[in-house]
Amino acid sequence: MSFPQHRPRRLRTTPAMRRLTAENRLAPAELILPAFIREGLSEPNPIGSMPGVVQHTTETLKRAAAEAVELGVGGIMLFGIPAARDAQGTASLDPDGVLNKAIRDVRAEVGDDLVVMSDVCLDEFTDHGHCGVLDADGYVDNDATLEIYARMAVAQADAGAHVLGPSGMMDGQIGVIRDALEDAGHVNTAVIAYAAKYASAFYGPFREAVDSQLKGDRRTYQMDAANRREAIQEVELDLAEGADMVMVKPAMSYLDVLADVADMSPVPVAAYQISGEYAMIEAAAANGWIDRRAAITESVLGIRRAGANMVLTYWASELAGWLKES
Repeated sequence: MSFPQHRPRRLRTTPAMRRLTAENRLAPAELILPAFIREGLSEPNPIGSMPGVVQHTTETLKRAAAEAVELGVGGIMLFGIPAARDAQGTASLDPDGVLNKAIRDVRAEVGDDLVVMSDVCLDEFTDHGHCGVLDADGYVDNDATLEIYARMAVAQADAGAHVLGPSGMMDGQIGVIRDALEDAGHVNTAVIAYAAKYASAFYGPFREAVDSQLKGDRRTYQMDAANRREAIQEVELDLAEGADMVMVKPAMSYLDVLADVADMSPVPVAAYQISGEYAMIEAAAANGWIDRRAAITESVLGIRRAGANMVLTYWASELAGWLKES
């Protein structure tokens, strides 16, 4: 049978009907707020390419975390920007360094009411801007970097992070970090693997946000945008090494990859709506070309529809507020 027996529009007739029959919904608890803290600031520093996003001071970061709790946001992912950098990224290991101190401060502010996540990567801490240390030829040394990641992970767990997010795409990083955490007694500290992280043109505003020193690119360790099946291999390796959650990054241009990962993953799947995605929508909305609120909501819903259990988005708190209103 077909028309007129079948009229799909019957289920679209009213807002109440559309709500009733919606296949996917957004909830604040599924959102994670990425947040930047910069050492030495006395006032929050706006990020020009990301309107509405700032490099935080200690006090403004604590307020942002407390607001996230009030709004029901699921988590916060912390990125630290140190005052001094070197080739080894040694500031990342300092218990009183910008990121480890921020973890302690946020945990003291929100306790266990918000999942506190932290970035385990060297790119913010190195004077060359790469996610690992360099060998004599300027190539990122995978295994030497793993040794530092293990120490970073323990330092961040010591500071109180609930979840660690190794984002450097080094081979073997999840297993090395998991072993280090177990040896240090952090058996309940979870690891979210940036399992399928692609070398993307859409990271540009993030590099302003962390004052990146990068020259060149990260194509020898982040994934090639042309590859889809390879993502499954990366996820399987991270799962075998003990990942508690896995992530696809970016989200927008990789929804096919996200759907593939969601179909096969036995653990929760995250996707990161990155800085370039944020900047494009904000710029288009500022020019009056799109409806800002509708575009933000639709973009995050699309990521959820593709299979993400949780979404890292710079709009997490604002979107959570809208969801609470409705």
